This record gives sequence, structure tokens and C-alpha cells, in this order.
Amino acid sequence: MSQPYGLSSKGGLYTSLNQLEMTGQPGVASTLRNFEVDADGGYRRINGFSPFGGESAVRPNGATPILGLQVYADGVIATADDDMFFSQDGTSYLQINKASVSGSGDNFSTFSGRSVSAFTSPEQSQFAVFEGVDDFGSVIMTDKSGSNKPFFFKMTGTGALNTRTFFAESITIDGSKTAKFCTVHDKHLVVAGDPSTPSTIYFSATNDPTSFSGTGSGSIALEDKIVGIKSFRNDLIIFCQNSLFKLININDSSNIAIVPITQNVGCMDGASIQEIGGDLLFLSPDGLRTVAGTARIGDVELSSVSRPIQSIIQSIADNINNFTVSSAVLRSKSQYRLFYNVPTGASATADSSAKGIIATLTNQGFQYSETAGIKATAISSDFDNNGIEKTFHGDSNGFIYNHDDGNSYYSGATARDIDAAYQTPSLDFGDAGTRKTLYYMRLSVSPEGAVQPSLRVRFDFEDPDVAQPPDYTFDSIPLPSIFGTGILGTNVFGAPSDPLVRQAIQGSGNTISFIIKSNDQKAPYTVNGMYVNYAPSGRR
Repeated sequence: MSQPYGLSSKGGLYTSLNQLEMTGQPGVASTLRNFEVDADGGYRRINGFSPFGGESAVRPNGATPILGLQVYADGVIATADDDMFFSQDGTSYLQINKASVSGSGDNFSTFSGRSVSAFTSPEQSQFAVFEGVDDFGSVIMTDKSGSNKPFFFKMTGTGALNTRTFFAESITIDGSKTAKFCTVHDKHLVVAGDPSTPSTIYFSATNDPTSFSGTGSGSIALEDKIVGIKSFRNDLIIFCQNSLFKLININDSSNIAIVPITQNVGCMDGASIQEIGGDLLFLSPDGLRTVAGTARIGDVELSSVSRPIQSIIQSIADNINNFTVSSAVLRSKSQYRLFYNVPTGASATADSSAKGIIATLTNQGFQYSETAGIKATAISSDFDNNGIEKTFHGDSNGFIYNHDDGNSYYSGATARDIDAAYQTPSLDFGDAGTRKTLYYMRLSVSPEGAVQPSLRVRFDFEDPDVAQPPDYTFDSIPLPSIFGTGILGTNVFGAPSDPLVRQAIQGSGNTISFIIKSNDQKAPYTVNGMYVNYAPSGRR
């Protein structure tokens, strides 16, 4: 007699358990590529990305890699090679680090003179925004090479670019000192990373990010090399190679102090540091950690929040010097996205050179999936001047894209398929000793358009001596519609919002793994779970 077996898609990606351990975790995924954990439940095929500027998109500086991005005003700032650019729409770019900027000119009344030139041997850029009384605030840029002074840029006016005022200069810290890292903390610009003083932070005068000699400015030396800095609530968190510290009371010269958080765990790359869920997340040698968790629990393994994907994290840690790391938080999705890419000598479309991690913050903590094919050399997500969250990423070929947008990946102006796969563990349906003969599956799926994923079934851990059926293609799953809102020929009136798609299956085994996959430019869809009809047929 046949009987049902059901599972809900929940828990995210697990790579750190062996196959036998995974049989007891039916809802998690052994593969979750180009899917994201939906905070409301299920696994959703991710959005693609599209050229910033659409069909009229141009590159800021030809084929030179994008080294940094910052959402600013009504557009985006981009660094490419030794120059910096601003664009409203991706169809043209204004170079902003030169002696004269086209537009209304450098006529800001308090601007004392431009001292701007091309950046020397730049690497990845880091940005900080100093909010002020001006229209959009001031942007400060440093770069990972440690070859350049911080760069300061302002723009005022809200009309067309040719009616706005632009002004910029290089910031002098102390003589010829440079900076790799920057953040704004409690009315100060804070920088660090000068190669001659790699363990020292410098902070500007109060309310003046261009002065490091005025009232309120200063410097403090630590005993470990600094790899990143971040303002967090009332403290400045200082990430070092082997330790974490916080600076307190920056505006109280008699009580300013450096307080250790941990002296046994460090940060592997400052580009991994992001604020999410009321905490700071960063990449350490033993996993993704939160600052609060590390401070509370200490230097023990439990303070790592990435144990389900520890094997992936370990691979990143082992090869960190070969990767370009970038990260961002998509606030609307409660997601932390980390990309690690081989910067040169690899195809822009090669999965092996373009990988990432998506950590979605759920009620059960962080749950994970992977990306493949997004070669993000830089990424920025922030609110524009209209309060709309915008996310951009750039690649090694000089293109900028609207991140998390559309149903395709792109290489320049060429659309590419999104190769997505969700694989369940090898399931024993609660009895590893019983052979199961399958009859059919009902897939619970929520489509966002007409989609047609496929199904692969694998028996007994893909034992070559066991017959493995061919892939099945589900019937096209139409987008359901509510009367009055559908599109003729696309939406199906009366279709359920979460259809159960039936697929007959052949074959038998003691354990069964199901793979839902697609490789196309169709709309996203969410796999909520599945129901399998089977018959037990004896024990081994």
C-alpha cells in the first residue's frame, strides 16, 4: 500500500554534516545554489542583475575593473583604475577627481582649493558618508593599497548635473600618511591602514572630516595590525588581524580609551564587515562571527554563526589571499551577501571564479545559500536621496549592474541564464532499512511568472549499481492571478497561489534525494516543500 512522505523546505544549506547525519535533517539543503532562504519560508530562486543604464549603459572607465561603489545622492559613485566617477543613470559618467569638474564649477564658498590627481596604484575602495547640512553629505574614499591619501567629495544642488556644484580634495592626515580604511563615528572621520603605522587609528576634528589637526582630532596606537574599522552604536569597533577592540568616549579626551573585545580572534578581511540584525558580522578564520556574540561568549567556537557551512568558510579562509572579497546588506530582505572572486585570469561566467554566500537572518538565526556566476568586485547597498534602497555591483570588466534585479545574469549587455539548484539530503523516510518504490511527487511551489523547473531523483547516494532515472521536466507552472489583475496569456485565473505540481516518478532505493533545478531566464519561484507518494517494499 502506498503512503505519503512530506517535507518543508526550511533550514537552508548544510555542508558540514556527512550524508548519514543529513538524513535526519529533511528540510535542509545539501545544495542550494542561486537560491535564497525566504524569511517567510521556502527557498526562492534569486533575482538576477541588469546593466545600470539599460540598453544605453556605458562603462565609467572602459574595461578597467570596478574597485569600489557607493550609493550617493540620486546615483552612484564608482572608482575604476586610478579615477573616480559619478553617474545618475549609468548612461554617462562625470569624473570627479580632476583639477576641473564639468558642471557649474568648483564655486563652493568654503572650498579653499583643489589638490586632486589620479590615484596611485589603487586597489579596492572603501567609502564613508559624513552627513551634514549639505544636500547629500560628504563622501570620503580610501583604498586598500595604502598608496593614497583619503579623498573628499561633495556635491550640492538637486537639479541637472550641469546646474550642480562639485568640489573635492585630498585629505592630509599627517604629512604623507595614507589610509586603507575609513568610517564616520560620532562627528569624526576615522581612518587607519597607513603602511608605516598599520596599528594606528587617526580621527579628525569634530564636525570636520578634512582636518586632522583641529579641535577634537587625535590618534591612538594599538598592538595589532588593523584590517577594518566600523562605527557601531556608541563605540568604534576596530578589527585587527588577531584581535578586536572598541574605542569609547571619542569626544571626552579625559576618558577616551581602547577596550579589548577579544585578543584571540581577528578579522580576515575588512571588506566582510557589515551591520545586520543589530550587530556587526565579519569573516574570521573560524567562520562568520558577530561582534556581540564574540564579546558575550568569548573565543569559543559557539560564537561562530556559520557552522552549517563551515566547510565553505574554511575554503575561503584557506584561500583568502587569492580572492577579492566584497559584501553588502540587503536590508529589505534581512540578507548579508558576501562575494569572493578570483580577480584575474578567470572567465567572468565561471562558477569557480565567481562565488558568494547569502546569509538570511530568520527567527531561527542565519540560514545560508550560495551564489555562482556573480563576479562582484565591488558592491554597495544603501538608501538614495529619496529613501529608496539601491544596490549596485561592479565586475572586473568595468561594468556596473543593478544588483538583485530581473530574471537574468549579464556579462556586459549580454543576458545569461541563471543556473539554480536545490538538492535535498538523501532521505530514508524514517527507515533506512526499507526499500521504497516511488510513484509520484507533488511539489509545492510559488511562481512569480511562468516557470518550468526540472526534477532529478537519485537513489542510494547515487550508487552506480542502482538504476537512476532521467531528469523530469515539470509541466509549465503558470503565474496565478486574481481577477482584475492578470495579464492575458500569462496569468491563469483560478490557479492556486501555491500550486502543487504533480510529477510521476519511477525507481526505488533505500534512500532518495530530490534535486529541483532550472537554468533559464524565467521568473523566480519559491519551493515551499514536497509530498512524495511511495510504497515500502521490504527490508535489507
